Amino acid sequence: MITRHATGFLTRESARPARRKAADWAALLAIGAVQWPWLLRSLDGGGAAEREALLRRLRLPDEALPTLGSWKADAGFLRLVIDHIFSRRPRLVVEFGAGATTLIAARALELVGGGRLVSFDQHSDFAAATRRRLAEYGLHAEIRAVPLAPLAGRPGLWYDHGPLPRGIDLMLVDGPPWTVHPLTRDGASSLFGKLAPGGTIMLDDAARPGERLVARRWRRDWPGIDFRFVRAGSKGTLLGTRRA
Repeated sequence: MITRHATGFLTRESARPARRKAADWAALLAIGAVQWPWLLRSLDGGGAAEREALLRRLRLPDEALPTLGSWKADAGFLRLVIDHIFSRRPRLVVEFGAGATTLIAARALELVGGGRLVSFDQHSDFAAATRRRLAEYGLHAEIRAVPLAPLAGRPGLWYDHGPLPRGIDLMLVDGPPWTVHPLTRDGASSLFGKLAPGGTIMLDDAARPGERLVARRWRRDWPGIDFRFVRAGSKGTLLGTRRA
């Protein structure tokens, strides 16, 4: 979410969370018990100089990104998004977890000549707030509020996004939060077949134990995608590029 205020330590739960299975609670408690150092580190979203450098590159005013960190994207992840859009000029960007990254991606796409940005979030008020914030800067994205739902064969919940086109050039995965299930972002792999040749996946928070397990699954199940971990910012990012 884009907010003018600092965010708290824990994520916000869905208004109507799905009933968790006993195994889901066990996974949440087991991984949650060991990942507190990563969560504490994530409170640092990057210094003022890093934030100001991002805004200068995008020619945005200081108030466009008043705070970063916690469960919002940090400066390192946002810098990777800008670098990629500036160098690769994607035509279709699909994002899971709306917020600061939506603003950054929309502005970067505008500066390189345009591109379609489709963003999903499970909170309708977050989605509406992000739309309003983009409108303040004359930006647009297709921001859709959708529920989280079980996905066959995968842990946790995933966005009930409906049909999506093939030819995704860039997929940004910054949700759902780990409190849904430590491995819940594995749901993104259900869409890897829709990546364009040379298309890229960016998984935020990749240094956390749950995301490391997700990355291990992806490397095993998707040999046609080259994955690498980038220690950018306080949370780390997993980059995956589909071979042409």
